[in-house]
Order: sequence, then structure tokens, then C-alpha cells
Amino acid sequence: MLLCFAVVKCAVSPTGDRLYITSSWRNELLTLARDGTLLATYTDPALVGPRGLHVTPAGQVLVCGYLPYSVLQVGWEGESKLATLDTQEDGVWCPMSVCYSSTTSSIIVGQKWDDTILVLRVE
Repeated sequence: MLLCFAVVKCAVSPTGDRLYITSSWRNELLTLARDGTLLATYTDPALVGPRGLHVTPAGQVLVCGYLPYSVLQVGWEGESKLATLDTQEDGVWCPMSVCYSSTTSSIIVGQKWDDTILVLRVE
């Protein structure tokens, strides 16, 4: 049985004026204003079944795509992809969570099927 969820993860911008929501049911990243107004909807072939979501202290939006396995950086406005940070070819396998560590300047990705954590060094 395939389970699809309207809201998988949510995250708030550092300024508190934006709410980001991943929807695996609709394969979208939604950006809402504080009052709930829809500001942007982002879809991408690399973002089917989005799972993990994190907003860094600098306001960078990181999201995991479940199929194909990928980690993307999306603009703070929630309308465009800035970069594909990692893919299955680079070692991402079933990404479920993502977080940025300013202490180590790393993006940490939790992966489902093999219970591993992938650490991506960033500059």
C-alpha cells in the first residue's frame, strides 16, 4: 500500500515571515506567508515525493527529492532551484531528512533504506 501525505515536512524562514511545506502527494514545495497566503509553488522532475526540508540560518532552503534521489537548494522565495547538491550517482539513497550544520559547514542527509547518514561538505 502506497501512503501519500499532503504535508510531509514544514520549516520556517529565519525571519519568521515564510513557511515552507513539502507535499509528497502533490510533489511540491509550497511557500506560504505568515497569514497562510500561498506565495509560491515549486515543482521539479527531481522533486517527486519530497521528504526532508530544512531552512538554514541564512535562509537557504534545502529539500530532499525521493525519486530521483536528490538534495536540492531552492531559492528563499520558493520559486526556483538554485542547485542540485547531490544525487543518487553521488551517493544519495532514499533521502528522508536534511539539515545544515554551521559548526561543520556540512549538509547532513538521513537516508532510509540503508540507515546511513551522508555528510556533504560545503563552502
